[in-house]
Amino acid sequence: MTPDDPAQSRTIRIYVDADACPVKDEIYRVAERHRLPVSVVAGNFIRVPNDPLIERIAAGSGMDAADDWIAERAQKGDIVITADIPLAARCVKAGADVIAPTGKPFSEDSIGMTLAVRNLMTDLRSSGEVTGGPRSFSPKDRSAFLSTLDQTIRRIQRGQQK
Repeated sequence: MTPDDPAQSRTIRIYVDADACPVKDEIYRVAERHRLPVSVVAGNFIRVPNDPLIERIAAGSGMDAADDWIAERAQKGDIVITADIPLAARCVKAGADVIAPTGKPFSEDSIGMTLAVRNLMTDLRSSGEVTGGPRSFSPKDRSAFLSTLDQTIRRIQRGQQK
């Protein structure tokens, strides 16, 4: 990073793809501990804690409205929480750090294969193949998420201090 890099001095923002996110409460706690702003983005109204650091965004009910809202704003130095692979790919491309609610980080190295597998599974399901759904969300996933989120925040903060 150079001194002219805008990510160098800006506050980390956490964007949450909130409609089906099982770790919102964990995000709020971690963000409060680090004093980071959070944008909770959903298609329509969603309840959030009354906290000046937490912004509720009702992006509209249009197809991918919440995804588009996040993707248009996420940038280097931000964190996006989503299980939506196409949204993750868009945000990784924009330079944001992206984490699934299970704690799996998406990176430039992994997102291409992840997107390809997702597209293959979608094609198989649409052709009538029974592929099963995702496994149930577990306490282990919650713990992995908390660890990954905290590590990501600390890594970005260290990079900003250089």
